This record gives sequence, C-alpha cells and structure tokens, in this order.
Amino acid sequence: MKAIDLRSDTVTRPTDAMRAAMGAAPLGDDVFGDDPSVNALQEKIAGLLGFEAALFVPTGTQSNLCGILSHCQRGDEYIVGQMQHCYRWEGGGAAVFGSVQPQPLDHQPDGTLALGAIEGAIKPDDPHFARSRLLALENTLGGKVLPMAYLQQATALARSKGLSTHLDGARLFNAAVAQAAANGSDARAEARRIAGLFDSVSVCFSKGLGAPVGSALCGSKELIARARRIRKMAGGAMRQSGVLAAAASHALDHHVDRLAADHALARRLAEGLAGIEGVQVEPPQTNILFVDLVGPAREKSAGLVDALAREGVLATGLYRLRFVTHLDVDAAGIDRAIAAMRAYFRA
Repeated sequence: MKAIDLRSDTVTRPTDAMRAAMGAAPLGDDVFGDDPSVNALQEKIAGLLGFEAALFVPTGTQSNLCGILSHCQRGDEYIVGQMQHCYRWEGGGAAVFGSVQPQPLDHQPDGTLALGAIEGAIKPDDPHFARSRLLALENTLGGKVLPMAYLQQATALARSKGLSTHLDGARLFNAAVAQAAANGSDARAEARRIAGLFDSVSVCFSKGLGAPVGSALCGSKELIARARRIRKMAGGAMRQSGVLAAAASHALDHHVDRLAADHALARRLAEGLAGIEGVQVEPPQTNILFVDLVGPAREKSAGLVDALAREGVLATGLYRLRFVTHLDVDAAGIDRAIAAMRAYFRA
C-alpha cells in the first residue's frame, strides 16, 4: 500500500514531464554565469513577479538569508513575526552569519502583525539600539493568506519609516491562487500584485510547485548583486545547476494553476474530519490544514501519528496536527486519511 504523505508539500516527486525537462536542459557553469537554464529561470521568475533580477539558490532558507543580509548590515535589525520561517526555523542565520538582530512580534489570529506593533518596534536613531532597517513578512503563513489591503498598509508604513521590505513567499503562488479564486482574476497577476509591494521576494519551487530543489530571490539588480556575493560565501553557488533550474521552470509553466486542486483537497479533508469529538478543525485557506486535539481526543493523541502511519497516512504533530496537500495527493488518499482518523477515535 502506497502511503499518502501529508507531512509537507516538500515531499513531492518530480513528474515524468518534469524529469524529461530536467534531462533535456542545456547546461553550463552557473558560477561563471553561463548556465542557460539557470539564466532562463532567473529571467522568467523576475519577469513574472515584476523585478529587475533574480538569483537561483538551493533552499528557501538560503534565499531568505541572502535577502536579509542584502538589506541589512552588522548592527541592523529586521522586524519579523514570531512564527515566520526566517525567524523561527532557519537556525538564527541572519544573527549568526550577519550579526543582524531579529525583532520578533506576536501575530494576530489572521497571521498579520499589528501595524501599531510594527511602528512601535521601529527604533529611534540612537546608539543604544540596533538600527531598524527591514520589515519581513511571510505569505502564506501557516497556510493563511495575508490580506492584500494589509500588505499594502504594512509595506507603506515601512517605507514611510525608511525601512526596506522583504517577503518570504515560499508559498507565494498558493496565496496568489487563493486570491485569484476570490477575485475572479489570474493567479500570475495576483502573484505580481503581491510581490510588487516588496523590495525583495523569496519564492520556493520545491513546495507546492513540485520541483525537487530550489528557490529564487527576486529584487533590484543592485540587491541581487549583493545577494550573489552572499550566496557564494554561504556555499550556495552551484555549477551545472540548470538540471534543477529546468525543473523549477517547468513548475512555473505547468504547476501554478493546479495549486487550486491542492486547496480543494485540504477543504475535503477538513470537511471529512468535522464532527469527530475533540477534533477541532481550522478551516484551510490554501493547502495546509491544522487540527487541534482537545478533551477526549487529546487524551488519545500520543499514539495517533503512529496509528495513522500503520494505515499508510503520514502526518506530523501531537496535540496539534498539520496536514499538507500537494500534487502527489489525490482524493482517494484524502478519503483514506479521513477514514483512518475516524477509526482511531472510534476505538
């Protein structure tokens, strides 16, 4: 029995068409700047999101690191949310490698940072304080789409205070697809609208878009030139990386609009789990579903993940479970996950 893997959208495997694109990719040496597949990808993602330039990097963590360190110097700080990836789950890289201090803020229930909290965190020009230089946001955050009006207000506030802005858009295209569905518009146009509010944007190809490896940092030519130097220092400059870039380029061409199917499967899972005693389902906005276990369900939580695995359903969590849908998940797998959850809590 093939397992249905709902641990993350990072577990996807390249499709046959993507593998063919990888095999046919023309190659060069990207450190010399002459890998045609890398250059084509960088031009494609920069043009798609409305930036002058882009840089292909191995991981989203490195993309965020290059972005933050391209905006900030030693003794500077970036304002960021407590649950954002570039603060909580990237090993403190900006502080460790760049001596850039994070100023984390609590999130509101919708994932945003209160505008008043952002403004209050900006330090005066005083030698007692780190220099406030950057506002970093993430969209989606835990599967939540940050409202466009909020993004406009937050980035305008940052600009008015002399701060640059960076978006961790690891799942930017999930946000864009959801926004397009709500507005009756085009997902690529929505992605460009979101990205256009920021000075730099990091986009991940290896999550919902389904490529095996890679992210891109987009920004001005000057910022990307700085980021390229940082990528080199961080060991991220690759050689014949066009094999990987071709997969990312294929994903941009073929896997953006299909993200709507992942969102529909997350809703299917949420609906199927509704009504189980002690299982509180947070309605998903995109492809990430959180389930909180309370009361009698919480008492049985210790063995749940292992029991699901025995039924061929892979998930993460204990009292709070996270399920993530992606291109390797289908309706039959979702229904198996629902049946396994219901069977466990009936026992």
